Amino acid sequence: MANTLLMPKATAVWLVDNTALSFEQIAQFCGLHPLEVKAIADGESAQGIKGMDPIMTGQLTREEIARGVKDPNHRLKLSEPKVRVPESKRKGPRYTPLSKRQDRPNAILWLVRNHPELKDAQVSRLVGTTKATIEQIRERKHWNSASLQPMDPVTLGLCSQIDLDIEVQRASSGRPAAAPTGDTLLPASMTERLEPRVEAVADEDKELDANAVFAKLSALKSKTPDEDEDDRP
Repeated sequence: MANTLLMPKATAVWLVDNTALSFEQIAQFCGLHPLEVKAIADGESAQGIKGMDPIMTGQLTREEIARGVKDPNHRLKLSEPKVRVPESKRKGPRYTPLSKRQDRPNAILWLVRNHPELKDAQVSRLVGTTKATIEQIRERKHWNSASLQPMDPVTLGLCSQIDLDIEVQRASSGRPAAAPTGDTLLPASMTERLEPRVEAVADEDKELDANAVFAKLSALKSKTPDEDEDDRP
């Protein structure tokens, strides 16, 4: 938890709106792709996410931001927390109020679709359900599968964004990177170093053959006007 950024997208939204850091610096700090940060700046992504001030949460200092603004190559460093909160260990599934239990299948469907790396035990901890229910929703065997709509469990109030980020990070740790399935974008660090291609020398810049030119001129002069008259019928 000490070296983990909480709510990375919300932090990226705040940094885009309130700092002059480059997209690549924000992407590196928040664990996103530079194109995703650009989409946030263009309003194409994270439209419903409220920015979170990393200075107020103690995860970043104003001095660190100022260093990043002055030096585009500077990599932002996460601040060490001043207060260490021990991680709470909960046994069994999370308790869900009666008023929100009807939303659990929709939340499970959202988690299964958007975070397939999560294990059943992790989904159970987040929304307070059983493995049998999760398996039924995964295999579309739930009695209400036709009416289910994927809904964010954080929006429904079934879990916090912090808990969701922690479980996703645990599930993603140690997993190999997905192999590219086709043409992919080059990293910004590589595209910035690409040099323009040198064009070939144009034909008109090539050196002319002087002997060929003079030989052609001599052939034209050798034909006199008398010869032209003799050629007439």
